[in-house]
Amino acid sequence: MGFSGHLVFARSNRPLLEAPVFDSLDEELKATVHTWESRSGGWQTLQNEPGTWDNADLPALVEWSNAPACVADVSDSSLALVTGLDTTGQRWQAWLNLDIAARLLAEEPEDLEDQLLWLDTPEFHEAVRRKRAELDAEIPADAEGAVAWAAAAGVPVTPETTRIEELLRSHETFAEDLFSTLLDQLGFPQATQAFN
Repeated sequence: MGFSGHLVFARSNRPLLEAPVFDSLDEELKATVHTWESRSGGWQTLQNEPGTWDNADLPALVEWSNAPACVADVSDSSLALVTGLDTTGQRWQAWLNLDIAARLLAEEPEDLEDQLLWLDTPEFHEAVRRKRAELDAEIPADAEGAVAWAAAAGVPVTPETTRIEELLRSHETFAEDLFSTLLDQLGFPQATQAFN
């Protein structure tokens, strides 16, 4: 069984767990949040269990840190939805492990009685193919958003959008690894430590 939860990436001179967005967590929940990666320049990634992060926390974290931030909502290590936000309110999103996301997001018939039986039908595979094509069509805009977000974060090297597109179309066994690779390819400093 893989990891489900959130990987929160932001910059701070202090431990990221000191951000006010985590103040509402009781001590027991706070103890489940730990540093996943650190990168030079104050960039940190926290690994949060389910129930310790809310979508409304991202704008608050960006405001507190005065720097762009992003979060990967990871499901069983198999896929992730990454949402980035910069200090001007510009937002971007991208799926990691697109094929798995397409299977999850494929539109089910309204009269579906047994999901397990549907998963082995030609109609299911066609629905997945349509959803995959739909998600794939969004990749160029997703990649542009990610590159613009990295530039707003002050990344010194402007990454090639085509390389980011390739990464968004790729597959890794662990979505967390793909998230780390995305940050690398966007030009953030290499991770100095990682805990899995």
